[in-house]
Amino acid sequence: MATANIGFEERLWSMADKLRGSMDAAEYKHVVLGLLFLKYVSDAFEEKYEALKNEPYADPEDRDEYAADNIFWVPKEARWSYIKDNAKKPEIGQIIDNAMIAIEKENESLKGVLPKDYARPALDKTRLGEVIDLFSFKVGDRESRSKDVLGRVYEYFLSKFASAEGKNGGEFYTPTSVVRLLVEMIQPFKGRVYDPCCGSGGMFVQSEKFVEEHQGKRGDIAVYGQESNPTTWRLCKMNLAIRGIDGNLGKHHADTFHNDLHKTMKFDYILANPPFNISDWGGERLVDDARWVYGVPPANNANYAWIQHIVSKLAPNGVAGFVLANGSMSTSTTAESEIRKKLIEADLVDCIVTLPGQLFYSTQIPVCLWFIAKNKAPKGWRDRRGEILFIDARKMGHMVDRTHRELSTEDIRKIADTYHAWRGQSEAGTYEDVKGFCKAAKLDEVREHEYILTPGRYVGIEDVEEDDEPFEDKMMRLTSELAEQFAKSRQLEDEIRKRLGGIGFAF
Repeated sequence: MATANIGFEERLWSMADKLRGSMDAAEYKHVVLGLLFLKYVSDAFEEKYEALKNEPYADPEDRDEYAADNIFWVPKEARWSYIKDNAKKPEIGQIIDNAMIAIEKENESLKGVLPKDYARPALDKTRLGEVIDLFSFKVGDRESRSKDVLGRVYEYFLSKFASAEGKNGGEFYTPTSVVRLLVEMIQPFKGRVYDPCCGSGGMFVQSEKFVEEHQGKRGDIAVYGQESNPTTWRLCKMNLAIRGIDGNLGKHHADTFHNDLHKTMKFDYILANPPFNISDWGGERLVDDARWVYGVPPANNANYAWIQHIVSKLAPNGVAGFVLANGSMSTSTTAESEIRKKLIEADLVDCIVTLPGQLFYSTQIPVCLWFIAKNKAPKGWRDRRGEILFIDARKMGHMVDRTHRELSTEDIRKIADTYHAWRGQSEAGTYEDVKGFCKAAKLDEVREHEYILTPGRYVGIEDVEEDDEPFEDKMMRLTSELAEQFAKSRQLEDEIRKRLGGIGFAF
């Protein structure tokens, strides 16, 4: 039996992925994440059960004892010890399905959430048993609990499945570094947090982490969300349950535009990564919608429908941060450019950040972050009415593999500190424009640029340090280096020709 150590997620993933065989990643995702969830609820239950057995006057069979600690009640036939003991049996698929059914029956909040198709003939039961053995690592000790081992494993697996699924992965997963940047910028310390297209719940998980890292309590924020894809909605419910987050995602999946499950509510913080440039959102059926205060969004692109929906959900001092395709900053279609103009004139646009490409699994295109503030002069902050902060972060980040980029902790801190300094948060220091990186532009300047919000138009080109190397010396050095590279290139060409000739392909 393996013991969970920090940094072991990658090894666990590589072992689990080998067991996938020919199964499609999208299908395997539900097999694995369902088992991880079963492992989590069982571990939490059995740890509490053992603790209650050793407490005088405590009853380990009293369900209220578990509910008080936000722990799910797990019947005997659904506990991991029972699942593990039966992992090699041919009927293990049915045993897992029965376990999922039993947990849902005993816990109302999980009803209709857990996967229950492990008994299907197409699922290799030998491999299923091997995955169960793989996940039978120890997470009961206090250190593993405090470091949230299973939660991290779940999140790591979500990211790996998103990568494996490519474009479709973006439907349920937003890269962690992007989510961290959004959360660090709007700082959801206390209040209601909302995501109208919440995917697997990454925004909520990072918000809770932010609160805890800043000495807040888990109950300081209330989580509300909505997701239209039924399988993604279930992933989110499981993700929040593993983290111990009590979120209101509605009783079912639903389309935010056509069935707003939180219709009368306003929120202090909104975080979102809406699907980019979606054309089949049913806009033609919502022409008279009350949310379109700044204009009717085009039926062939939902970007400005998302923006106006988000604005409509903000509380009087609410702040929103969300991801959009770069085209949203400068689109010249009549409807969108007019809506953008009205949003700017209403002084709702607080900050725009452009990010580098290759951050997302679903697309290689660069994206931008919009920040909307209902009140640009809140108590204790600098009055920034009539101004927009532009940040150009396109050169930031580092490649973590051949196709994907990440923002580092230092990148995130630099961008967030710039925003907080501009807004007047004293700990972030004094704000100053930096050529090529950030610029606080008055609305008159934005008007001169015909309401285009691309930061590159405002921040200018960064200053280049003076180079005092004489021109002749520099040219001698560069040509010498180039000659050396040419020589290496010829050696490589000769070696390739030699190798090809050796296998009968001389030319």
